[in-house]
Amino acid sequence: MSPLYDCSDETKRQRGVGAAKRAIRNGKLIVLPTDTVYGIGADAFTPDAVAALLTAKGRGRNMPVPVLVGSTSTLGGVAVTDSTVEALVKTFWPGGLTLVCREQPSLRWDLGDTDGTVAVRMPDHEVALEVLAQTGPLAVSSANVSGQPPAQSAAEARDQLGERVAVYLEAGPTGNDTPSTIVDVTGSLPRVLRQGAIGLAELQAVVPELRGLEE
Repeated sequence: MSPLYDCSDETKRQRGVGAAKRAIRNGKLIVLPTDTVYGIGADAFTPDAVAALLTAKGRGRNMPVPVLVGSTSTLGGVAVTDSTVEALVKTFWPGGLTLVCREQPSLRWDLGDTDGTVAVRMPDHEVALEVLAQTGPLAVSSANVSGQPPAQSAAEARDQLGERVAVYLEAGPTGNDTPSTIVDVTGSLPRVLRQGAIGLAELQAVVPELRGLEE
């Protein structure tokens, strides 16, 4: 059975983060906590690993994998930014806001059928940020088999995903199953694609021209 590391214990946490780093470097999958639900992660720049993630979830390329970054400074390396993106990031990262941006055209990755875009977020969870600092950007989707409830603990994720994942990092129940709000910034006006942790009024206080789901 794939190992599960209890991140509430500092020694086990260090071992777990180290094991997760090695797994990612070897093209394998990990499960890690985030500030919403647990995620299944792969090296964003290893296409075979991303394909394995989609296979583990039973998910097709038509549902491409979002990317988590460990710092705001990393965003510019994977996505095209502008003043709107910068304002939203400054206010809401780390946290429950996913931005759909144009990907950097120089990148040679394969996250699925993205049409040249990337959905990217910086999570507000210390274990996730610790892992990301070691691995760099990760392709991360909710840690569950498609059609099943998203896992709110690593133990729940292991029940669903088993040996398809090499390392599980357990940080206890998330206590929050509200997904991130998704905002598309690739068009002429930014637009909410999914309502979630960040409300429309909060977003419009920063970017007044942002449009809601029904607009």
